[in-house]
Amino acid sequence: MPLTTIMHLLQFTDSTFPVGTFSFSNGLETASFENIVHDARTLEEFTRSQAYQAAFSDGVAALHVHRAYLRGDYGTIAHADRYLLMFKMNAEARLMLRRMGKKLAELSMRLFPENEMIGKWLEEINSETVPGTYPVAQGLAFAVAGIDEKSLFSSHQYGIINMVLSAALRCVKVSHYDTQRILFKLASDADSMYDQAKEMDLEEMHAFYPQLDILASLHEKGNMRMFMN
Repeated sequence: MPLTTIMHLLQFTDSTFPVGTFSFSNGLETASFENIVHDARTLEEFTRSQAYQAAFSDGVAALHVHRAYLRGDYGTIAHADRYLLMFKMNAEARLMLRRMGKKLAELSMRLFPENEMIGKWLEEINSETVPGTYPVAQGLAFAVAGIDEKSLFSSHQYGIINMVLSAALRCVKVSHYDTQRILFKLASDADSMYDQAKEMDLEEMHAFYPQLDILASLHEKGNMRMFMN
């Protein structure tokens, strides 16, 4: 991979990339409030569940969008966008995907101002023809930047894990040593998850982790706010 492409990969994966990941905890606030996640061991279990759920839903959609862009298939991009939003059970997950997706779409237009497909997709987001989910935005941005799909999946997994662990430092009794150890350990699952996700059709997406959706639904109606966004 050329150094310029590696630099782009690092830029899109950086925790300071301005798409709003710091605003969400993926249900960790509620899990901490209910004492389900209370130390490094329970945080690792929770984060692994989040990574697996995302790999076989958001990750699959991102891969299909990446491939669709490369073959000039806008119809599949729009279909994946709508299908992924319908796949999400809780309102908070839908809000997160749409808010971050639109931010990345707008940023992508600044990075790739001449790209017609991203321009069309952003127009349809603004007209509410498509929802504008974040994994779709990732698939498009990475394809336009010339970053391969395995790197896309790696960045997607890193982003999910790092989002949860960054939130944990603000609402769980763990240290930076704990979160870095968990991040390093969970990285070993990425290859096997990619090998499965890359063979899946959109209709084969699955993410049966009902506890996570229950926690998200409690967070929607709860008053606990354990860190400022």
